[in-house]
Amino acid sequence: MFRDNAPLKVNSKIIFINLYKITIMNTENNNNIIPQYPPLLSEPAWVPVAKKVRCFFNNELIANSERVMLKRQFPMTYFFPREDVRTDLLNPGDQEQHNDKWGTTVSHHISVDGKTANNSALIYKEQNDAAPENINNYVTFKWEAMDRWMEEDDEVIIHPRDPYNRIDVCHSSRHVRIEIEGKTVAETTCPMLLFETGLPVRFYIRKSDIDMKLLKPTDHQTGCPYKGLASYYSVVTNGNETKNIAWTYPFPDEEALKIKGLIAFYSENIDTVFIDGKKLPNEKTKWSF
Repeated sequence: MFRDNAPLKVNSKIIFINLYKITIMNTENNNNIIPQYPPLLSEPAWVPVAKKVRCFFNNELIANSERVMLKRQFPMTYFFPREDVRTDLLNPGDQEQHNDKWGTTVSHHISVDGKTANNSALIYKEQNDAAPENINNYVTFKWEAMDRWMEEDDEVIIHPRDPYNRIDVCHSSRHVRIEIEGKTVAETTCPMLLFETGLPVRFYIRKSDIDMKLLKPTDHQTGCPYKGLASYYSVVTNGNETKNIAWTYPFPDEEALKIKGLIAFYSENIDTVFIDGKKLPNEKTKWSF
């Protein structure tokens, strides 16, 4: 039996075997030094979740269920059975949104002790055949409108954790060298490689292998439901500043503890990245400048 997402190499092809999809990557004349992690699957679009999920608004528990459905397609969100929702705190809103695949939702305001989140609860008034059965008996909430989301007793940020997303962090002895405007910014033979479903491989480097005089902390922050909150650095070389080109997770979540305090760079926005002496191609991603 094949392990899920395990790569095989057959006749110059890398084959990723997944429970739902087989991805074939031709490696003949391929300049990729490290093949990208398998893409994030779009199907199944809806999955039941075994976790107890809760959300809060104005310090009030709004929904609490062990029977949630996760809609994995953007925007990813949880759907709660109506009986697990404080529907007494919901009032009819003034927005409708139609999706050709799933149906039409109507909005509701959420009001708790004088504070209101307008149009922040959504219920399907009409559902199409492609939608899960009885999804019109569920309620979902706009993620950013809620104060706090919990999966069991762990707080979750940004969006729900996708059970089809995986993170692997591996010790490596690859020789990584990063240059900006001809100046070596970082060089190491002991990086941490972070592989995340659907994303480029990232090289995390300890500060002692980075010319920290070239890095300038910024106020920019981003969040990841799998890794935590990231802080950013700009790099200044030859008087030119490349803004928010590097980041670090000072206090990562448990799944990513190996990268705590290490620094990674957006390789797609850097002049030259060498891996074991070979130049990493500048592939276009959603983070490309």
